[in-house]
Amino acid sequence: MLPDPFPMMLDEIAKVYDAEQDPQGPHTAQTLRLTPSQLLFDIGPPSSFDAGIRAVLATSGHPVAQTAIAALERLPWGSNPVESQTENAIAAMISVATLMGPEGPILAPDVRLGLVYMQPDSFYPLHNHDADETYVIVAGQALWTAGDDVRIRYAGDMIHHPSLMPHAFRTGPEGFLALWRWSGDINTHSYAFIKDQTAEALA
Repeated sequence: MLPDPFPMMLDEIAKVYDAEQDPQGPHTAQTLRLTPSQLLFDIGPPSSFDAGIRAVLATSGHPVAQTAIAALERLPWGSNPVESQTENAIAAMISVATLMGPEGPILAPDVRLGLVYMQPDSFYPLHNHDADETYVIVAGQALWTAGDDVRIRYAGDMIHHPSLMPHAFRTGPEGFLALWRWSGDINTHSYAFIKDQTAEALA
């Protein structure tokens, strides 16, 4: 019998955050490893962006990309903890799979963790939140704004947003798939968009 790809994917995600310099990265990895999870993820409906997700993952040699392709049917696409704070036009260009947080499916009181896919040639406006956040690009690329730092981010890049740092991103022709984690004050009600002419020019 072949090994279950889902725990293999979770282990690769944990390895990514083990390597983060911020201590909340390894804490997130340890929480993921120590919390029972495998039985909580049954096969569910695919994301509406399933074809795009598979296409961009196929371009990447990142270990999480390889295991995510095999585990894709078990990912809870549509479980975006901040969906109520986003406009319909923005929600329509991304798909989120939350893996861990206070509401589950892997229960963790002090961290949130998941994957996000953003379709090609799309702009996610400048926003911020109370939570400390670290993204890791798994596949694809994006022009990324993190405070005053604006540059192209590629598969394997790790981007840290301290609490309340404004950030935004613009995808290229492939879109991107990334990991994200929240720590610190992980409330969702602080999630807010910021009016900014410079960031809007990237759109």
